[in-house]
Amino acid sequence: MQALILAGGKGTRLRPLTMHTPKPIVPIANRPLLLYQLELLKRADVRDVILSLSYQPQKIQDELGDGTDHSVRISYVLEAFPLGTAGAYKSSAGLIRETTIVFNGDVLLDIDLGDVIRFHREHEATATIVLAPVPNPSNYGLVETAQDGRVRRFIEKPKPEQVTCNTINAGIYILESTVLDYIPEGESFMFEYQVFPKLLENNEPFYAYIWDGYWRDIGTAAIYLEANLDVLSGRLKVLERLPTESGEKFDEMAGIDAISIVDPTCTVKAGAQIVNSVVSQNCYIEERVRIEGSVVRGGTRIGQSATVTGAVIGKGCHIGRGVVVGSGSVLGDKTVLTDYSSVSDLIMAER
Repeated sequence: MQALILAGGKGTRLRPLTMHTPKPIVPIANRPLLLYQLELLKRADVRDVILSLSYQPQKIQDELGDGTDHSVRISYVLEAFPLGTAGAYKSSAGLIRETTIVFNGDVLLDIDLGDVIRFHREHEATATIVLAPVPNPSNYGLVETAQDGRVRRFIEKPKPEQVTCNTINAGIYILESTVLDYIPEGESFMFEYQVFPKLLENNEPFYAYIWDGYWRDIGTAAIYLEANLDVLSGRLKVLERLPTESGEKFDEMAGIDAISIVDPTCTVKAGAQIVNSVVSQNCYIEERVRIEGSVVRGGTRIGQSATVTGAVIGKGCHIGRGVVVGSGSVLGDKTVLTDYSSVSDLIMAER
């Protein structure tokens, strides 16, 4: 069994956080998103992994290398231009030798892939798609299934009267190599709109595995923040939490609660309070700062008595003294907020 992770997207909806960091390696609780997917694969004893890259590929390669540090073997395929989900699978054909798990590079979940693999084999499927139920399916493309688990049809962005189920594509497929025959060489091609309808048309054994556990598509900054907080709360348990360590530059009068993750390279001054938050490496948190329900990326400095609540702060930002950063705010890398300013529900690109 092999795996292919589609990690070539630009992460446009997640900007400005993906301007300088490819979406597949944006950190969730101070670990690259891809590490969560690699852990799921390892648990199912799938260690031969192909990464299909396009946007800022060198940064991903530099982060993961050949996979040795993560107990997997990673090969890379670079797209000269975006080929779509199925086109990327086809472009990896030279490395695909067997049944393959295909992952969208922006999904975060805690599924047991071993169960999905067994389901696929028991049904002698050509393709298996993982589906997730959602409360409001009209915002997604629905996948309708029969009682025996066979996929019946795809309904893209249905009107209310067209909603017949609540299951959507969760971004994980198990595919036999014969699926490659349905995809033309060197063309932009999509599983959802072109390949899967063809499988149905040809009456291929195409089944759905429904996963009603934790699942998120890390598509927006709001969902990105929620995912970080889910790790802190223990709702997502794919990887063991990073140990809460007291860094050498944590003042003994600083207050860091037990569930926050603060990188030990940070400086945290007296009177600072960090609550239910993630703070990445080499940040400088001055006196009487309060950070709550937020993510602060590496190299950021937050001035005295500033308050950050329900926000995402990019890398290398400078938050002046007395600044108030309110809920829903997203600051891109290197953003500067001058002393005593106040922002709320604001998305700001770098300056």
